[in-house]
Amino acid sequence: MLRTDDFDYHLPPELIASRPLPQRDASRMLVVHRNAQSFEHRSFRDFPSFLHQGDLVVLNNVRVARARFFSDDGRIEILRLNAVTPVDWQCMVKPGKRMREGHSLTIGGCTGTVTAVEPDGTRLIHFDAIPDEQKFGHLPLPHYMQRDDDTEDDERYQTVYARRDAADAVAAPTAGLHFTPEILSTIPHTAITLHVGAGTFQPVKADVITDHVMHRERYEITPDAAAAIESASRRIAIGTTVTRVLEHCAATHGAVTPHHGDTAIFIHPPWSFQRADALLTNFHLPKSTLFMLVSAMAGTDLMKAAYAAAVAERYRFYSYGDCMLIL
Repeated sequence: MLRTDDFDYHLPPELIASRPLPQRDASRMLVVHRNAQSFEHRSFRDFPSFLHQGDLVVLNNVRVARARFFSDDGRIEILRLNAVTPVDWQCMVKPGKRMREGHSLTIGGCTGTVTAVEPDGTRLIHFDAIPDEQKFGHLPLPHYMQRDDDTEDDERYQTVYARRDAADAVAAPTAGLHFTPEILSTIPHTAITLHVGAGTFQPVKADVITDHVMHRERYEITPDAAAAIESASRRIAIGTTVTRVLEHCAATHGAVTPHHGDTAIFIHPPWSFQRADALLTNFHLPKSTLFMLVSAMAGTDLMKAAYAAAVAERYRFYSYGDCMLIL
């Protein structure tokens, strides 16, 4: 029986990166070799050198929305999780006691009224007009950055390959933040879309990990992407979001096929990976579902040893931090 405490590790707070490096591809990269049970310290710029003939890099091309809003009086903060319609939003609200059913707030002169309080605590809010996202919305940076977003984040909290036709994620697929157009031009790649939700930061409160209820997220796979993924000899997933989609498709459909769907897959030890053959990912929070996922891929003992080495070598952690390549 695996317990949440089995996936804990010590992280000095000063190693949490609150700002990106001046150059996207300047991050350090801890390379974990599963067969040899070893790891080495490299630079992300070395990433292409680890690819072989027939490999395919699989990206998540989702774009982060300016989904964090504050009421005009500054008393209420909301995070839009889903725009059911342009004027009907499912939101997380803080503080919740000020936004019970029938209560209202104003954003940029647009009045929103709570029409329902969901069992999970989220609110359905109906607006009398659409709040201007570009003017009043903010990028929802993770709480551990302990700061508000600014103009630097407008560029750096998006991947260079993020789709332009839609923006609805509430968190970036952070493993992709290291890529530059120049590096992408040298490697075979394709993209799927997983609309990253707030559940990616949801803490595991259960003592036994199998008691944890995983969040659900929408994804899309095009015919071209599905064909490329299925024909590749080795698939390098860029981030845990891509890993979850690939493994969900293998587990539920037996293959990666072109379709839209949603997944609440919870990958933890033991897990037999069917489509994600290697993984590039950032460093994750202790006792998180994401640390459990990388432990499923590389083994909990090896992951803990690798993380301890990263701490000792003063790697930068989390969304704007350094990365790890699991081979």
